[in-house]
Amino acid sequence: MKVIWEKQPVTVRDVYETLLEDRKIAYTTVMTMMSILERKGFLKRSMVDRAYVYKSARPQKQVIKGLVRDFLDRVFNGSAEPLLLHLVEDSQLTAKDIEELQKSIAEDK
Repeated sequence: MKVIWEKQPVTVRDVYETLLEDRKIAYTTVMTMMSILERKGFLKRSMVDRAYVYKSARPQKQVIKGLVRDFLDRVFNGSAEPLLLHLVEDSQLTAKDIEELQKSIAEDK
């Protein structure tokens, strides 16, 4: 999805070539994943010059919010606190990150 959000509209070949820069991946794997994402409503496709062209069906922020909510529900029983504690304990959050979180929390009150 990151590739699609950055470069849309894209073909399977566009996504494949972008992903191939970072890791070895099969063209058919990319094609299958994009078909699944379309079936699930994350992508829209249209025919352009005998090739399917894909673009995001939902805004990036909306998709990420849903994925985070699903992750929290499945892994942390819907609670964000254990995730945040884990990130702090494993030094995944910098002092600046924590400060930004505190600001966001204060603004929401």
